[in-house]
Amino acid sequence: EVQLVESGGGLVQPGESLRLSCAASGFTFSNVFMNWFRQAPGKGPEWVSGINSGGGYTSYRDSVKGRFTISRDNAKNTLYLLMNNLKPEDTAVYYCQTNSNRWPGRGQGTQVTVSS
Repeated sequence: EVQLVESGGGLVQPGESLRLSCAASGFTFSNVFMNWFRQAPGKGPEWVSGINSGGGYTSYRDSVKGRFTISRDNAKNTLYLLMNNLKPEDTAVYYCQTNSNRWPGRGQGTQVTVSS
């Protein structure tokens, strides 16, 4: 059974940083392309970033380019999202999701609130 557990969210002021983690189990993490999504109150899910199985390819939505960095540690079965220079519009529940037909899954999410 695919399990994904996010952590690291919180309340921060604009300009501050957070690092989110996603602990994976129940599948071969090192074989799977992984994504971060977010969902703000009253809005639909929004793709944020993706990383391939080996970590050599990453992609980002335009609004977070240069501020967010996705990474992974396959030895620890963990996905990360480092978020710098956070803005109020980054406020959302962030969750990780597999990009795999064999091992579909998403976590419950972690709340990120950016407010002064």
